Amino acid sequence: MGIGFRTSASSADIVSAVRAALESANVEAPVTLICLGTLDRKANEPAVVGAAAVLGVPVLGFDTGDLGGVVVPHPSGVVHAHTGSPSIAEAAAVLSAGCGPLIIPKRSANGVVVAAARKVS
Repeated sequence: MGIGFRTSASSADIVSAVRAALESANVEAPVTLICLGTLDRKANEPAVVGAAAVLGVPVLGFDTGDLGGVVVPHPSGVVHAHTGSPSIAEAAAVLSAGCGPLIIPKRSANGVVVAAARKVS
């Protein structure tokens, strides 16, 4: 699961967004959360660290160069202006999944953007 979040987002906001996305996923196979991927400079923020602890998964941080190298269906000029990458959630999801395909395109709620990709072996 890739996540982007505003500094005002709490761990509870992140957990809620992740769980809502997983529950609404319209995919054939069961979905298992293996990690939260995000922008490297936000990977140690208390909100994401707390959410990862609640969800029982590690946090992976990616730099803007790696995130910016991922072609995503919903790039954002605003995100690019603020971070240097046109995508955080979708790109981090793809990278976290070993370049697997998106299964949940980005969606947002309460200052949190999430997207999920299927892990490739």
